Amino acid sequence: MTSLDVKDLEKPTGEYRQYLPDLSLPRFQVMKDQDAHEYAHEFKTGKQPPWLHGLYMHWVDLLQEPFKGVTTDGKVRPGLFTLQDEDVPIEAIVGSVEALFSVVDDKQRQALCFHIDSPEWRTWSNPEFLLSHKGLRLDEVEVNVREAILKVLQATLSPEGYEKAIAAMRINHFLGELVESPKVMNEYSYNFALFGRPSTTRPWGWSFYGHHLCLNVFFYKQQIVVSPWFTGAEPNEIDSGPYAGTRIMQIEEQLGLRLMQSLTPELQTKARVYADMHDEAMPPGRWNKDDQRHVCGAYRDNREVPYEGIVIGDLSPAQKEYVYGIFEQYLLYLPAKARALKIEHLRQFEAETYFCWIGGFADHDPFYYRLQSPVILVEFDHHSGVFLNNEEPKKFHIHTLLRTPNAGDYGQALRPLIPGIEGINGKEIKW
Repeated sequence: MTSLDVKDLEKPTGEYRQYLPDLSLPRFQVMKDQDAHEYAHEFKTGKQPPWLHGLYMHWVDLLQEPFKGVTTDGKVRPGLFTLQDEDVPIEAIVGSVEALFSVVDDKQRQALCFHIDSPEWRTWSNPEFLLSHKGLRLDEVEVNVREAILKVLQATLSPEGYEKAIAAMRINHFLGELVESPKVMNEYSYNFALFGRPSTTRPWGWSFYGHHLCLNVFFYKQQIVVSPWFTGAEPNEIDSGPYAGTRIMQIEEQLGLRLMQSLTPELQTKARVYADMHDEAMPPGRWNKDDQRHVCGAYRDNREVPYEGIVIGDLSPAQKEYVYGIFEQYLLYLPAKARALKIEHLRQFEAETYFCWIGGFADHDPFYYRLQSPVILVEFDHHSGVFLNNEEPKKFHIHTLLRTPNAGDYGQALRPLIPGIEGINGKEIKW
């Protein structure tokens, strides 16, 4: 990765504190006394706030569409993904799930397990509202069950990826304390579900989702797909309490800014598709209050996203280093070998990898950027306040996500490549 002064980037800024909300407002007074289910029920029945409820109903409509995957033009490009050994510690991961099964009761196990093709896999979302209650919610189970679920995450993710996920959860707890609503937002206000039967030889996966952290993981033997995922934070730092000093997503922020600032004025103009974060030139649907500039968030499994901006294949070696530094951060959840293989795969598509930008690019400007190729799409966005009261985007509220286009999400592109079996002994099907 391009060298950065990481120690400076790790320091909390405290900038968000000038935007702390008035907790005497009815919104916060009601929320502080509700648990996650009461909060979601009131949202669904009272339809407040209207803009978010309208988006939720749109999500429900989108879920009716069969899965296709993110594309540039509605057509899935075949032959982009292959089965391969990525040295994933699948035995340890399956063992961690078996350990989880040993501490749950029959009702909990039934709640945990879904068919591998269940449409429920696509019902993750990143707002604090518990819109789809599936699996087990970590703040509603016994401590030993919660710890067993976290052991599954720890066995699956790279050490640095697991650390990032835990940091996002702790920041969510910190926000819950800031707005005095710990029942809705806390370190364990996340749901976990399994898809398929955990196996060292057959495909399966898991989903972990809640406010500002959503991970969807697919396994086949020693291969892993972590996609789609969403990671966000408001604020993206903790500056007091037992986890003071925690900060996330500042490296991908800085690398994106350095890449944009390194371009020639001509390339900057070509890369910047909109000058303002909520630009009057944006067509209908290009911005919404929840996703803001993101195009591939929750329920956007089939979004058509044309390429925009500049091609990274034309950039200098130093500029490409920024690009791959960004990809390294976005692939952080993957174990080391899987991440290295993914990076090598991305390099094959430099001539089809596009970088685009929205907003300013001075040091303190909020911004959005996207890197997109046939095999990866990542987005970075600075947001306005949802719980904090900044009306304009600020750098302390960040949303990031990753998609694998052309049916790569949820391991869907790999599934047709996996040999079918039948019978209790797993015999190959002979047609």
